Amino acid sequence: MFQDKVIVCKDCGQEFTFTAGEQEFYAEKGFTNEPQRCKACRDARKGGPRAGGGRQMFDAVCSECGKPCKVPFEPRGDRPIYCSDCFRR
Repeated sequence: MFQDKVIVCKDCGQEFTFTAGEQEFYAEKGFTNEPQRCKACRDARKGGPRAGGGRQMFDAVCSECGKPCKVPFEPRGDRPIYCSDCFRR
């Protein structure tokens, strides 16, 4: 019923294959739109670990012990920031 289909990624311009199995999965889930991006571009757009970077981390200074640390949000200055050790306590 389904046949492999070659699609051009709208972000990088590379061709990728929308396999018959993937098409069947899309149909079972009721998805009506075909993918527009290759796997690498989808992962990069999501910002997931497969994208190579994980989530963005920001430099901060712990409000408790004063050590430099990294946090997964941009510090605004209106709330205390804790390093992982102080946060666990």
